[in-house]
Amino acid sequence: MKDLRVGALVRLALLIAGTFGLVPFQLGVMRFAPKYRGVLPLHFHRLTCWCLGVRRRVRGLPPPAGAGALIVANHVSWLDIGVLGAERELAFVAKSEVGKWPVVGFLANLQRTVYIDRQRRGATAGTAATMGARIAAGEEVVLFAEGTTGDGTRILPFRSSLLGAVHHAMGDAETDVTIYPLTITYTGWQGLPGGRLERAALAWYGDTELWPHLKLVLECGAIDVELVWGEPIAMGRAMSRKAATRRAEDAVRAARNEAITGRPAI
Repeated sequence: MKDLRVGALVRLALLIAGTFGLVPFQLGVMRFAPKYRGVLPLHFHRLTCWCLGVRRRVRGLPPPAGAGALIVANHVSWLDIGVLGAERELAFVAKSEVGKWPVVGFLANLQRTVYIDRQRRGATAGTAATMGARIAAGEEVVLFAEGTTGDGTRILPFRSSLLGAVHHAMGDAETDVTIYPLTITYTGWQGLPGGRLERAALAWYGDTELWPHLKLVLECGAIDVELVWGEPIAMGRAMSRKAATRRAEDAVRAARNEAITGRPAI
């Protein structure tokens, strides 16, 4: 940490202090007032965005509160969790390894993250059942449908298997599952529009290590991100999981293109 600038070091210290300050309260809420367990994570993510200088811009209409929804988004960075979590009370789907990471896994558990073991056959059914139960109970669950992080510019192909499993887990083939496409685009830093190089620098993918990337984010000073909600998609009776996945992917690609070029997709 010695090579961090003073301002970045102060903001990191505030984030660490805020994290440790909120954890005991969240543990208490989860045990004694589970109805409100999503409130503190929302404020924690807003604190994270403030400390890291992340400025959010939102377009489109999000899911109605309490209706339950499967949010299908692209994935760019670990920053996505804070950016999305600062907007809504959400649960995320993550690979099982995340739950075992020091500190990060503990915080993920406090937000009731849904884990999937990609190494174990049959794990998808259990994950889908959990997601289906959460959605049926009125929760909003975020699935990063690419299955990994991208480079900040390209959208990787969306995977449809988990979407279909979630619909099956809802227990009624005649019931639609509403999918909400959501596009995350980091559009600039230090108050200036970002190009391909800047988007790639903010993306956390490949073999990028966490601490150098966190240091870069802290020293950016300001990061602009745009969130775009697409039109909801009813998957089930009239639309297969593959067709719904394609439509969600197309919506995300179009919104990404518009965010980068400033021109609506034709």
